Amino acid sequence: MTPPEYKNDNELIALCQASNDLGYAGLYKKYARRTYNSIHRIVSHTAEAEDLLQETFVEVFKEVNRLSNVLNFEAWVKRIAINKSISHLRKRKIEFADLGFTEVQAEEDYDVAENEIFESKVEDVKKCIAELPDGYRTIVTLYLFEQMPQEEISKLLGISHNTVRTQYHRAKKKILTSLKDKSYYE
Repeated sequence: MTPPEYKNDNELIALCQASNDLGYAGLYKKYARRTYNSIHRIVSHTAEAEDLLQETFVEVFKEVNRLSNVLNFEAWVKRIAINKSISHLRKRKIEFADLGFTEVQAEEDYDVAENEIFESKVEDVKKCIAELPDGYRTIVTLYLFEQMPQEEISKLLGISHNTVRTQYHRAKKKILTSLKDKSYYE
């Protein structure tokens, strides 16, 4: 039996709280793909992303009974997924070095040509991001794809805001260099 489409998350949550399998199936169906994509962009390994997706929904379904009048269920699920992904990277012994203050170009001063590079050849850009070191890739993913402010990223990762900015800009330069090597711009 497939879950019916419900108008809002609160109805699905209420079904879960009543131990109705349709509620669990409905929430999973609604959010699994987007959650998986967020996780995969951070860990860059399909099997690990699938495991983390499962762990995320196990935690979501354990905690769903505590929820009431959820304003943004998807954000709550995404936060659990991101935290699990980052913890997973830390278990891989990824260390985020606090690089201290490094002068970097202000965001508003970005060259227009750089933005055009990022907008073109999306698949190649995704490949370049996937090839970044885990720390850089995590910051780029959280900032660009999850649209998380850099200050929030620094708190989440336990590193300084300047380190987030520096690693983001270094990652961006690596991506641009990789694209330049592929002759996308001169």
